[in-house]
Amino acid sequence: MSGVCDLLVALGPAADAGRTLFAKNSDRPVDEAQELEWLAPRRDDGRVATTYVEVDAAPDWTIGVLASRPTWMWGLEHGVNDAGVAVGNAAIFTTLDPHDAPPALTGMDLVRLALERATTAEAAVEVILRLLDRYGQGGSGHHGLDDPYWSSFLVADASDAWVVETSGRTFATEHVTRTRALSNRTTIPAFDAQHRDPAMDNRVVVDPRWHASQACLGEEPLTVAGLERHLGDHRGEGGWSVCMHVADFSVTTAGVVAELPGPFPSGRSLAHVCLGAPCASIFVPLAVGRPLGVPPQWARFQHLTPHQSDALRAVEADLAAEAPAHADEDAWAAEAWRRVDACL
Repeated sequence: MSGVCDLLVALGPAADAGRTLFAKNSDRPVDEAQELEWLAPRRDDGRVATTYVEVDAAPDWTIGVLASRPTWMWGLEHGVNDAGVAVGNAAIFTTLDPHDAPPALTGMDLVRLALERATTAEAAVEVILRLLDRYGQGGSGHHGLDDPYWSSFLVADASDAWVVETSGRTFATEHVTRTRALSNRTTIPAFDAQHRDPAMDNRVVVDPRWHASQACLGEEPLTVAGLERHLGDHRGEGGWSVCMHVADFSVTTAGVVAELPGPFPSGRSLAHVCLGAPCASIFVPLAVGRPLGVPPQWARFQHLTPHQSDALRAVEADLAAEAPAHADEDAWAAEAWRRVDACL
């Protein structure tokens, strides 16, 4: 199960300063690199090659996306687009065996397609459901292994958020009214009752993480710093925690806490991005749609340990304090990565 993830959203009324906050940890195979990149707007002709299948191109220009992508695939673990929409997914299992489905769209492909084609959370849900119905869902989410799964999605913008849960082409949606957490299980009550895999034992692997996220969301008003701390949380058995460390199986390889929109006069989103495990790495605040600079290679964050990270925490605190005034400037990202690189 390579798409082990935890996601949270707090709409403006539940969050500090009234800004919607979206958070996700991406838990992937131990040595799988994940790239942080800017997907510039483009005009596709004809067909678009996703991880396993081609789909019809968008009718217009795509939307720029600040994206976190496993290097081997087309799709994204999570991202924030230039319209202020954030999307992430998590693996879920149901009574329908995903091994029986032919290669089609992966959940991560649907994350990218929604971000590149939707300017609101509601429109992103419509993109996911339309493409799911047309092309189906299938194909391994793990490079080199037959490891397919269905996906749940958390979709948010500055004033709205949705949950989508799937089983093949079957789906359910839920409109978020204040806060919501997702992990690797079905959570929409009616959908869960009908589709939950009885062979999936959630008591150790999933439910402690999901309940920890629900408890975190109960501590209103939610803050960026509070969500960053939660993404580094180690409560759980055998490494099955929000910040995951399951030897030879799955670890947290990237994370994000996004302010939708950020504290800029332009209304840009501010994405606090993390490469590696949040317990030891650093969240770097970046204005979505501004120059990304050159992040250090993911491998440089991979083996950081918490006791090595005091200096990084000091850099993180300085960047967080300076970001509201400077992150919308052209030179910000390059300077932020320069400081991180020097500390590493």
